[in-house]
Amino acid sequence: MASGDQRIILEDGLELRLRRSARARRMTLRVPRDGTGAVLTLPEGVPLALGRDFALSRQDWLRRAMGRLPGPLVARPGAVLPVEGRGLVLTSAAVRRPVPEGGALLIPEGRPAGPVVAAWLKQLALIRLRAACDGFSARLGRPYRAIVLRDTRSRWGSCTQDGRLMFSWRLAMAPPLVLDYVAAHEVAHLAHMDHSARFWAETEALMPGHAPHRAWLKAQGGDLMLWRFRD
Repeated sequence: MASGDQRIILEDGLELRLRRSARARRMTLRVPRDGTGAVLTLPEGVPLALGRDFALSRQDWLRRAMGRLPGPLVARPGAVLPVEGRGLVLTSAAVRRPVPEGGALLIPEGRPAGPVVAAWLKQLALIRLRAACDGFSARLGRPYRAIVLRDTRSRWGSCTQDGRLMFSWRLAMAPPLVLDYVAAHEVAHLAHMDHSARFWAETEALMPGHAPHRAWLKAQGGDLMLWRFRD
């Protein structure tokens, strides 16, 4: 698992997030779609100066890649927000709390749309994740201790040694089967705290045919990170 991020600035002012990883076998440079900035990953023991030279050698590619990133998407009236895999138009209405209605998500008039919608998504995520984790946990025969929601950027879920399950509340925006896959993945860690063949066999046993949902998350999950819930 990678250690915490540091930041380095190249000679032209371009800023990178630096990660040290014991699992990395080579230097890599990537630009996530979530707009959090370019990431330089170095294996343990590789000098920082060597990593800086590596980044500078790919500076032109880096600038092109950053220039192709889509801009942030803001949750405001008129925006089409993904909710459980389908787009709903955020629509101001005389309601006290968000209400899905047809192809719209009605939101209270006169209140900031972003925070209201984010709070509603968190509640929806908790309901869906609790139901999924309860079912998978019962099938596995291992209880979890608690569910915690966060707005993480580097992972969709995690499981601690004492059985706490952490999830990104943005999973409420993904198709329901994608949310179920992440729940099954983390519940499987209650039995295997690794990504061994036994772990993946357990995940498959809990949710047969999960591969397409895992692939969706890798291909399109970054789009969910583009949404901003504050003006």
